[in-house]
Amino acid sequence: MIYLLVQYFEDWLESHSLGFLRVFNAPTFQSAAALVLSFLIVIVFGGRVIEWLRRQKLGDLATFDQAEMDKLMSSKKGTPTMGGLLIIAAIVLTSLLLADLENFYVRMALICVVWLGAVGATDDWLKLTAGRRTGSRQGLTSREKLLFQVGLSLLLAYFTYRHGEEIPQATRLYFPFLKDVYVPLSLAAYLVIAMLVMTGSSNAVNLTDGLDGLASGTMAIVSFVFLVLALVVGIPQLANYLLVPYIRASGQMAVISGAMMGACLGFLWFNCHPAKVFMGDTGSLALGGLIGYVAIVIRHELVLVLAGGIFVMEAVSVMMQVSYFKYTRKRFGEGRRIFLMTPIHHHFQKKGWTETQVVVRFWLIGAMLAAMSLATIKLR
Repeated sequence: MIYLLVQYFEDWLESHSLGFLRVFNAPTFQSAAALVLSFLIVIVFGGRVIEWLRRQKLGDLATFDQAEMDKLMSSKKGTPTMGGLLIIAAIVLTSLLLADLENFYVRMALICVVWLGAVGATDDWLKLTAGRRTGSRQGLTSREKLLFQVGLSLLLAYFTYRHGEEIPQATRLYFPFLKDVYVPLSLAAYLVIAMLVMTGSSNAVNLTDGLDGLASGTMAIVSFVFLVLALVVGIPQLANYLLVPYIRASGQMAVISGAMMGACLGFLWFNCHPAKVFMGDTGSLALGGLIGYVAIVIRHELVLVLAGGIFVMEAVSVMMQVSYFKYTRKRFGEGRRIFLMTPIHHHFQKKGWTETQVVVRFWLIGAMLAAMSLATIKLR
């Protein structure tokens, strides 16, 4: 909305020798403004939303399959969850105000965050309402969630591919650190990659959301990386200078990334230890899917694997644990484990690390991975 108003006055400013004020219509300014605005929205309305969640008795059950972990996490019981509603509202409102709503990628990004937010909210609601009656944490089944995630990713990928198929750069798979190495993608290959990226990142962030501030802080770091990458890919001068393929109209993904970063930092204000609210599946599924979509648009899917290494580590630890347990149960008659508990942040808790130690050390690793990801630009 603000974007359209600024665009309307652009000609007037130029005619009155005030063209320098067009900075308000530049992705660099918009992304910075989006970061600040979404942060302020969460800070201003955070307390009220937390109180509303508390009145609705939407408190976390904090129950696990192990008595030791139940004891470690007992202090979290009753803490309001579904705080992802606040994150999604901040991202959507900020995007409506500052992003170019005529931009195809912006509209698809908004569909992505609202769709996955709705799936997560449904899952949270079922878990919490059923949990009050039975003590169970069962919401949507894994198959049901996966169906909605895969369906969304395929729809968005199909229309995104068709939108950019006349631009060769928009339908290639690029490799980090390498300048002229890429693989042209057919529609089928593009759909498969997009499905894996969006579904994988959505579930990986969901698995990471288990300790105070872990998912929100890590997502803020990853969002910053993609804010920078989107600016580089979407601004011709920067793309040409840094030898990065320019993708027309993708610069607006920097605004979406800025809104994500600001919302996560604002949420971290309330989510840091001891947390006053959790984002729940409502926020984690939406954030993971949205950052996956941004990576697809700007053709940096493989960089997401590096920048989001914490999320990858969490997801891989679960897959390794489950696979090894099933294999050993079939092979030896009893299931064995690689880690003390997964996702892997719980493994370190059971090794004796405090919750704050786990979170801060994972943030530090995330920051190092972010620096490596940004280095991939210059090393081209």
